[in-house]
This record gives sequence, C-alpha cells and structure tokens, in this order.
Amino acid sequence: MSASANKKLLQDIFAAAANPDPAARDRALFTASLADDAQWIVTGQYSWSRTFAGKEAILNDLHGYVRSRLRDRTRTVAHRFIADGDVVVVEAKGDNVTPEGVRYDNDYCLVFRLEDGKIKEIREYCDSILTEKALGPFPQAPLRAAS
Repeated sequence: MSASANKKLLQDIFAAAANPDPAARDRALFTASLADDAQWIVTGQYSWSRTFAGKEAILNDLHGYVRSRLRDRTRTVAHRFIADGDVVVVEAKGDNVTPEGVRYDNDYCLVFRLEDGKIKEIREYCDSILTEKALGPFPQAPLRAAS
C-alpha cells in the first residue's frame, strides 16, 4: 500500500475508536487491520516496557489490562498523522478516567509499521511516570507477553 493509503487506514482506525459517544466507539477496524504476528513495543524502562507479541497478546494482555484499569471505554484522540512508505507516525492524547476517578490523559507518539494493509508493529512512546501513577505498575507475568 502507498504511504497515503496507510495514513488513511490509520486515520479511519482512530476516527472510529475515538468517537465522543462511548457507545459508538468501534475498534473493529483496528482489530481487523492487526496482523496475527503483530508486535506492540512499549518503549522505556518501566514496568510496562515490553513487547506484546501477537494479535492475541496485544488485544488481551495489553488492551485487556488497560481496559480493566479505565472507566467506561477507553479513548485516544489522534491529532497528527505523518506517513512515509510503510510507516505512519501518530500523535495522540488519551481522554480517560480510572475507576478511582483519576484522569489518565497521556500524550502518545505511536509509530506504526504496515505491510500489505496490515499493522505489523507499533512502537509506543508516552509519559511513563503518568502511566504508572494513574494505572499502576503492569503485572509481572502477562500470559503471552515477551520482554
């Protein structure tokens, strides 16, 4: 796919998942666009830093745990997309609250690598201190995560 097609795919994914109405948020396009062997790499050197290897690990171990730590349905709003070949960089901001009422509005830089219309790799850069302050440390033994 071209850089513009890759960028459009990511714009569509974020638009569907960031609907202001929680009941209307749709992550189906993200799920369908995620390669079975995709990797989500949480960068840094804190408890969340690891590589989630495979679609199931991303959806269940990472996203499942994040959803368990946030009230209602999670929302991340993208505000910039930069595409170059098979790489799309997305700047985004969270709009979330924990069950305890703590705001979790992290700033993200997400680097997506696509192959044949599928997301193969995501590198996440964010405020690690805010993540641990609002969500706590990541559990030590996720089922399918590789470090």
